[in-house]
Amino acid sequence: MLLTVGFFVAGCRREKEAAQAKDDEIPWTEMRGEWEEIGGGRVDIGEQIRIGWGETLTAVRWKGEIPKPPFELELEAKRVDGSDFFCAVTFPARGKDECVTLVVGGWGGATVGISSINGKDASENETTAYHTFETDVWHRIRLVCGGERIAVWIDGEKVIDLDTTGKALSLREGSISECAPFGLATWQTTGLVRHIRWRGL
Repeated sequence: MLLTVGFFVAGCRREKEAAQAKDDEIPWTEMRGEWEEIGGGRVDIGEQIRIGWGETLTAVRWKGEIPKPPFELELEAKRVDGSDFFCAVTFPARGKDECVTLVVGGWGGATVGISSINGKDASENETTAYHTFETDVWHRIRLVCGGERIAVWIDGEKVIDLDTTGKALSLREGSISECAPFGLATWQTTGLVRHIRWRGL
């Protein structure tokens, strides 16, 4: 019996290692240079993207190849000043016509969530979570969009794991729609974003 269990555990370990090795072979696409300003406060685009404080939303939109589900996205972001979201990532959840936004640090500075699920925004649906974001501290954000599942990790901690099957996915009404199909934004806050990359899965 113990021998059988040992073989099973070893087999599972080999499968996991093989899957990890396969993932490591998938190339990343760096998202640099091909950004455009789409309103709000001042934006500086270089090795880092500085999305400055505006009266409402400040945003940039990606002009290069758009990630298509299933995909994985990684980036680092930090709040420079302000108390609302310093990184909102709009992305195609099921395709470019069904986009949603990952909000990081909204509604007073700690709320994380997806807008919108069944018409409810990131502060009031099943993805709503809370995370401490200190000013001027970089945070690692990882997002995996699998077509009918969205998972998000912040600083290595999984904060969202959503099965979207049968759910209505949409953008919150307002200027965030200008970020579609892929963009970054802040709200009355200055944020820095760097090391943005994605890969198909």
